[in-house]
Amino acid sequence: MHLLVTGGAGYVGSVVAEFALAAGHRVTVIDNLQGGKRGAVPEDCRLVAADFGDEQTLDRVMSQDPVDAVIHLAAEAAIATSVTDPAKYFVNNVSKGLTLLEAMRRHDVGRIVFSSTAATYGEPRQVPITEDHPLAPINAYGESKLMFERCLGWFHRAYGLRAICLRYFNAAGATSDHGEDRPEETHLIPLALAAATGTGDVLNVYGTDYPTPDGTCVRDYVHVADIARAHLSALSHIDQIGFECFNVGSESGYSVLDVINATETVINRRIPRSVRSRRPGDPAVLVATASKLSRVLGWQPQESSLQTIIASAWEWRVRFPNGYAC
Repeated sequence: MHLLVTGGAGYVGSVVAEFALAAGHRVTVIDNLQGGKRGAVPEDCRLVAADFGDEQTLDRVMSQDPVDAVIHLAAEAAIATSVTDPAKYFVNNVSKGLTLLEAMRRHDVGRIVFSSTAATYGEPRQVPITEDHPLAPINAYGESKLMFERCLGWFHRAYGLRAICLRYFNAAGATSDHGEDRPEETHLIPLALAAATGTGDVLNVYGTDYPTPDGTCVRDYVHVADIARAHLSALSHIDQIGFECFNVGSESGYSVLDVINATETVINRRIPRSVRSRRPGDPAVLVATASKLSRVLGWQPQESSLQTIIASAWEWRVRFPNGYAC
């Protein structure tokens, strides 16, 4: 297949592109490089440095080389900022997404795998979270992703679009070539590694008064390579499924302090930390059940133990101490 990967210069997108190439697909990446890095795009991909919401660019790309499926990862994704500045989340994650869907309709591209999020569930009523849990986001990031999921459902019913939404939990870890390198890092593990090596600030722990065993937020960490495998599994089943949403998680929950302690053990360094007040929009616990993904798509996490995730992130940082060259 010829795949169009939006956001393919980003963290998860670059790994999805890596795995898609390894599976024998041709890959075109479209990324405006505001958050992604040119150096993250695998060599054998075609990179179109543009915004995925640009109608003329989409028409040009889809006309030059017919696209068989879209893997849509481009998005605004920082939860805290989505509470204080929601407008750009709805513009980028919903409005521009509709521009992409309309371009797909014009060019008869009938398949899309969408990078959604556990933030669509909001504050969980029960844990682990199943796909039929009520959808009640508590931040604009989750709300915007849920809106686009619903758009996909309507496009499926009205136009026959085949769409799979992957609600993944906390992407983490690295492959040998691709890891986390953002202009402004927000994820716990790379921030912890930067604090441990002195290349970043003291690690902030946001909130120690949550209703959890140690008072810090609990999250389900899933290796980015396992997330990439889930995208390819979705792609291989999409024609039979039509439209569906799946959780992608490890089914294990770790608190912020659990992750810090495990990181100190894996890298044998102390992580300086500072306790801060809670961030707006952070649920106390987010842990998935991925049984539906396993049952329907045959997916199983292969690298998502916490120790494996941390070790892979550390190995990538040691190999690329300054991140990508460009």
